[in-house]
Amino acid sequence: MGSQTSVSQTSVRSTFNYTRDTGVVPEVYFYEPPQGAEVRSPGDDPHEMTVHDGWSRATAFSVDREGFALREFRSPFQQWDDNAAIRAQLYGDVSEFVRQEVGAKRVVIFDHTIRAKSNEKQQTNEFTTSKRAPVMLVHCDYTPNSGPLRVRQLLADEADELLHRRVAFFNFWKPFRRIVEERPLAMCDVTSSSPEDFITMKLRYRDRDGEIFVMRYAPKHRWWYFPRMTPDQAILLKTYDSATDGRARFIGHSAFEDPNTSPDAPMRESIEIRTMAFF
Repeated sequence: MGSQTSVSQTSVRSTFNYTRDTGVVPEVYFYEPPQGAEVRSPGDDPHEMTVHDGWSRATAFSVDREGFALREFRSPFQQWDDNAAIRAQLYGDVSEFVRQEVGAKRVVIFDHTIRAKSNEKQQTNEFTTSKRAPVMLVHCDYTPNSGPLRVRQLLADEADELLHRRVAFFNFWKPFRRIVEERPLAMCDVTSSSPEDFITMKLRYRDRDGEIFVMRYAPKHRWWYFPRMTPDQAILLKTYDSATDGRARFIGHSAFEDPNTSPDAPMRESIEIRTMAFF
């Protein structure tokens, strides 16, 4: 990461890893690339950006306008090292929370990721494990192609009927055990980005190709974060929306190095739960 300097009490400066639009599709392989393959990696265009403290207007953000929202979410759940317990005991509460927040008829949770810097030592690829380090890359999890494809993969028998109506994907993100000080999550305000800013990146598996968005740099991008979030708070990020009526459809986001972080701050621990909302 590049150098960071504090701008004021309500904003910081930090480096974000954008991706150059060279005409060559960036890609990540989940296996050894074919011999001789020239792999175009993402995140090759770092830029220092201002990140604004969102607390002063926390209740004003909207998933349909800025692409994200901060909400209170209180839960007694504490079994963060038990994936089965997370699915059995937390998924139901999160599903109902998202359904009510976005006004959906039905919400389906399809996976989750525990993120902590300590997971860097046990992962071989930041996209391959259920326990991962924070992703230091400006990206969005879905594209107009991969969103509907995910519905078909997971809900094959119902997919045709469901895809005739509006569907949106929301990431539910929250700290656990303690406040977030190190590598917090930042969101690129959708009202400051354009569809042209999003670049398709291929995810290469042995049996198929997937895709997400990375983003090209634009000086107009406006970044937000909520420093020192507590485990009683959650962020909703809209990562796909089939509606094309002007509301937010895709949001760029990334972990980043907050220059206000104390050198002895504990590593960030957070959970990201991915949901599909049907309307």
